[in-house]
Amino acid sequence: MLNVRKVRKDFPILKTGIIYLDNAASSLTPEPVLQKMLEFYCHYRANVGRGIHHLSQKASEEYERARTKVADFINAKSENEVIMTKNTTEGINLIASGLKWKKGEKIVTSLIEHHSDFIVWLRVKNNYDIELKTVRPKGSVEEGLLDVTDFEKIIDDKTKLVALTHVSNVLGVITPIEEITKIAHEHGAYVLVDGAQSVPHMKVDVQKIGCDFLAFSGHKMCAPTGSGVLYIRKELSEEVEPLCIGGGAIADVEHDSYTLDKSPRRFEAGTPAIADVIGLGAAIDYLQKIGMKNIERYERKLTTLMYEEMTALPNVEVYSPDPEQKIGIMAFNIKDLNPHDVALALDVSANIMVRSGHHCALPFIRGLLHKSGTIRASTYFYNTEEEIDKFVSALKEIINSLVE
Repeated sequence: MLNVRKVRKDFPILKTGIIYLDNAASSLTPEPVLQKMLEFYCHYRANVGRGIHHLSQKASEEYERARTKVADFINAKSENEVIMTKNTTEGINLIASGLKWKKGEKIVTSLIEHHSDFIVWLRVKNNYDIELKTVRPKGSVEEGLLDVTDFEKIIDDKTKLVALTHVSNVLGVITPIEEITKIAHEHGAYVLVDGAQSVPHMKVDVQKIGCDFLAFSGHKMCAPTGSGVLYIRKELSEEVEPLCIGGGAIADVEHDSYTLDKSPRRFEAGTPAIADVIGLGAAIDYLQKIGMKNIERYERKLTTLMYEEMTALPNVEVYSPDPEQKIGIMAFNIKDLNPHDVALALDVSANIMVRSGHHCALPFIRGLLHKSGTIRASTYFYNTEEEIDKFVSALKEIINSLVE
């Protein structure tokens, strides 16, 4: 059982009285994570790898322990399948630049993707003369539901990669990723999953999904900014050319040649963000202690409450599927009000933090929803039902004072 009152004490910023509903952009960071990072700086601040002295040995040990924690967290077969990055975007770009593309191959994605899982494939298309196919949501655009049968029609033996978000950062809708992965593999295609919005909120098992690549960010799951992960299935590590090479990534160097090390070191050239990675490991400890099932169950309760209260408001247009098909992300607009004006009003009048704009998803927001932007409220396990009620009450006040 999740004790929200106890959990909230771990987040110093919540003591200021803010209501933080911008978790899809970045989560808050709890004290245990901050303390673990401070421990590194205060007690064993040194570079990782190859150092003989005890500070370097301790830093390397903690850094690699974090990698093992990540591997366990997503149920990878080995820690060697876990590459440390600075965020989801870097992980996706590493795959886009590292695969060996051939003219005439195909990439399949969707129109509900974050730009980081969309424009990279446009660049591959333009640079290598690759065919790019995008799947539209089925039925109501506002729900963003992707139909497996649409992927059955598009994925064929020319398809090299299927790249999809696990959870939409605009609608919170959950993609049927396991079924799509099976279809892709039947045609010999790789599957890359953007897990930025799923890994922080639900149990993600790479072996159960069957994906070949998974990218996600630490800063959305209680870890510091600058920490992220790219999972590459062991059998494919040699199929991906590293984006950067240099110190730490090599097994041997001659005056006219070099040999790269095995994964994950081949992908981690240079000095990494050591404290941030150690912080990511601490964040995983924190989430595991609470329990991902408990987090998912509690957030579903918040999602249902927010959906029911918001869809009952007059002059509010909510873009969302049924709560059972999503996580706690709610995009909406209030009649003809500018989304930024609404977000600012919530901040100034009620100390409520939300996001406004196109959410790095212009093909969906502008191309399908035909909006210039939306307001987006997003929850995490430290939010409360009382905060949802206050948020909805603040929306009512805005409607009463600004909507004619």
